[in-house]
Amino acid sequence: METNDRLNPASPDTRQDSGKDSSERRCILSGGSAPRTGLIRLALGPDGQVAADWSERLPGRGAWITADKALFDSVAAKGRLRGALARAFKANSFTLPDDLADRITATLQQRMLNRLGLEKRAGTLILGGDRVREALAKGKVFAVLHAGDARPDGSDRIDGMARAVGESLGEDIPHRRVPIARDALSAALGRDNVVHMALLDQGAATRVLADLDRLTGFCGPQTTSETANEVVADATEVALNTGERH
Repeated sequence: METNDRLNPASPDTRQDSGKDSSERRCILSGGSAPRTGLIRLALGPDGQVAADWSERLPGRGAWITADKALFDSVAAKGRLRGALARAFKANSFTLPDDLADRITATLQQRMLNRLGLEKRAGTLILGGDRVREALAKGKVFAVLHAGDARPDGSDRIDGMARAVGESLGEDIPHRRVPIARDALSAALGRDNVVHMALLDQGAATRVLADLDRLTGFCGPQTTSETANEVVADATEVALNTGERH
């Protein structure tokens, strides 16, 4: 039987992430500390090449950077990136790819598509404007998402409804644009014309919004249609056609 988390509170474990993700790390680019969910860990691969460590488990010393493309480009342009990495790794013998920023961008986009696919399979993500509005009216939505190229009129109406419902519940219902065009979202999720989406679980919303924060932080809020289309082929691997809860 379906439940509404707001009326039937689940255990604390389903309402928030574990303390692991709340720990802070120091950014080698800015020198400031921030929760690791907003950072990207860089590490040395077996070939001595610098790469993003998305599992955060590669051996050796890691280097954490803020998911901020402007900051990354500024440090790289000033020739300070290699030095910062050398101090973090305590090593000078490593290869720094010229296209590291592009690799990080592509992977962040793919991770976003994969995450949405997993949430759809789990039944915590619904698709379509009508279904999103219906779920909002029932007080079941924890976050609203729109494709990067969604028309303002449609997304604005849903966002207005999310604000009104959130006010009635005494909480905020985030409503965000995913900087990936509908074609890439449709390929990843196995549906035509995916424009509006909603998350029906607090844990799912926390996971997706954390990935979205890193994506928009490093790639910017604009629609990344061209780059995203490059990962559509990989995204189809997570196209999930399972039925949803309602």
